[in-house]
Amino acid sequence: MIIHIYAKVSLGMVVGSLLALYFKDFTTQIKLVGEIPAHLPPLSMPNFSFTTIKMLAPEAFAVALLGLIEAVSISRSIATKSGQRINTNQEFIGQGVSNLFGSFMSSYAGSGSFTRSGLNFESGAKTPLSAIFSAVILMIIVLLIAPLTAYLPIAAMAGVILVVAYNLIDFHHIRKTLSFSIEESAILITTFLATLFLELEFAIYLGVLLSLVLFLSKTSTPAIPTLSLDNTQENGKKKFININKKPIKQCPQLKIIRIDMLVYFGSISHIQKRITAIVENERINHILIVASGINFIDLAGTGALISENNRLIKNGGGLYFVGLKASVYEFAAKAHFIQQIGRSHFFDSKSQAIAHIYRQLEPQTCATCQALIFNECQP
Repeated sequence: MIIHIYAKVSLGMVVGSLLALYFKDFTTQIKLVGEIPAHLPPLSMPNFSFTTIKMLAPEAFAVALLGLIEAVSISRSIATKSGQRINTNQEFIGQGVSNLFGSFMSSYAGSGSFTRSGLNFESGAKTPLSAIFSAVILMIIVLLIAPLTAYLPIAAMAGVILVVAYNLIDFHHIRKTLSFSIEESAILITTFLATLFLELEFAIYLGVLLSLVLFLSKTSTPAIPTLSLDNTQENGKKKFININKKPIKQCPQLKIIRIDMLVYFGSISHIQKRITAIVENERINHILIVASGINFIDLAGTGALISENNRLIKNGGGLYFVGLKASVYEFAAKAHFIQQIGRSHFFDSKSQAIAHIYRQLEPQTCATCQALIFNECQP
């Protein structure tokens, strides 16, 4: 079916050219594509002067960003339909190398093409050889048939592009985005309108910036639930659960919280406010962080947590961690976070952590405590 569509498109271009040739004696309003030179681009040497680089840098960055975004979008779209896996880094390297060599051959900045890739896939292409055959055929067309483009109306060429592009629009995915995701809908609508009414490079920057802002907004307030040990399990096993899911007793001297997602410059303020609220409102200075949900921690996060730990130590308490992932622990060790907090504040299991922290609690408070939620609390 797709072959029939593009056969009709080709026929439309021929008919459009014939009509333009017929009406050229009656009007001057028909704009033609113009004759394409019947030779390949010559070899050239790019200008690497500092003045040229400084002048072209903003636009070059926008073009490169557009090319990478377009290439990733195309590859993901095609991979979804074909069931393939994509290697984004390989795509970036390939695109960079091709543009690097192309700059010595008078070429434009190149990237993937939605229309060409869609036609290529729908035509049944399976390997990268299809792109090579396409390039060879294009060279032959440029050398032999290029002068005929002088009779091709821009309107006919625009129609071809619109027909091909229309078949690549995923209306189902657009409707799904607008129905289920407010954030992605905002990005979609903003980028679409900016592309129509603003300069292309500014529209690209705006879309990427809005995506980044929404990502920071989403990750800047990670969930920090309070946990406690549930002693009412029917099978006799004790496990930590979120106190918001079940009203259970808590230790009056040890606060157990879980931090999810990321601990970085965007979320550390929210985490610090949570720790400050525990210290000032509940008068608890021993805080155990269940870190199994932390996927990443940066230098700003480690610095802030060290500061909080020092403040708790002055009050006779401390900040403790259990279940850090290996990758996070490795970075924390390299950044001297483990050393500055103290290796005795990191544990592999909750039972080890509680056994150690229990010895730091005030015996007088434990003697009158009615919670008795830990094994160490039993007489």
